[in-house]
Amino acid sequence: MRLISFINSKEPRIGMVVDEGQSVIDLSLLAADIPNNMNDFIKLGSNGLNRVAAAFTSSGEIPKLNLKDLELLAPIPEPLRNIFCVGRNYHEHAQEFHDSGFDATAGTTAIPDDPIIFTKATTSVSGPTDPIPSYLDRTNSTDYEGELAVIIGTEGRGISKAKAFDHVFGYTVANDVTARTLQHQHKQWFIGKSLDGYCPMGPMIVTTDEAGHPNTFNLLTRVNGEIRQKASVADLIFDIPTLIECISAVITLKPADIIATGTPVGVGIGFEPPVFLKKDDVVEITIEPIGTIKNIVE
Repeated sequence: MRLISFINSKEPRIGMVVDEGQSVIDLSLLAADIPNNMNDFIKLGSNGLNRVAAAFTSSGEIPKLNLKDLELLAPIPEPLRNIFCVGRNYHEHAQEFHDSGFDATAGTTAIPDDPIIFTKATTSVSGPTDPIPSYLDRTNSTDYEGELAVIIGTEGRGISKAKAFDHVFGYTVANDVTARTLQHQHKQWFIGKSLDGYCPMGPMIVTTDEAGHPNTFNLLTRVNGEIRQKASVADLIFDIPTLIECISAVITLKPADIIATGTPVGVGIGFEPPVFLKKDDVVEITIEPIGTIKNIVE
């Protein structure tokens, strides 16, 4: 199933994308008891998905909306908790970041022995076409990071790698936008990563039953049409089951939690000299089979 959050008649709604990505069905039209926000829908788990599927199958003519006409929000516009993020999780990017001089926590080796987990504030989340407010970065060092984000569906602590995918609801695309100088200046990465609007996400959540195994996903980042990042999710240093096991060993993962899995080589600080985003730049991040987010820098 492909799910979006959108505005309809000035009200937030959630919908199911159909007709090969052309149309959207407002889930509130399928069943009166379906929540109108993604957090609450995800909490229903497989029961919610089954309820929607059954209602869709048994319904007659259902009004459809044109996807292109809708104002899309981030799939989870207001996360319940900070976004879990992973640093230096592709080999070449780990070396790129290590050599850049912007990693204030760098050790003697580029490749971490264990997952590097940090978070971004919930207020950093923005929609798949919302502008990136780089004017908030007084250091003029804003950079892009295309990433696959994992959406947790089932609560758990002490989740084993073998059971990890049982707790995944689906996947979406994220841009872990970063103010590099602030990231370095504050040592801990939270402030440099958490500026308002510095986490565009979308355009939809593709549930696990439709998405297939994430190792088959491919990520592509373009800036002003130029390819900057191109990688397979299979190249993660610490794969998704390892990340879920690591985090849940000490922190209970809850439905609608978001885990951004890390970015591949090709970010702005990898250039010599660094190439930071500037006003009117266009950043496009595509992960097949999910889709593309496209954000203009303000």
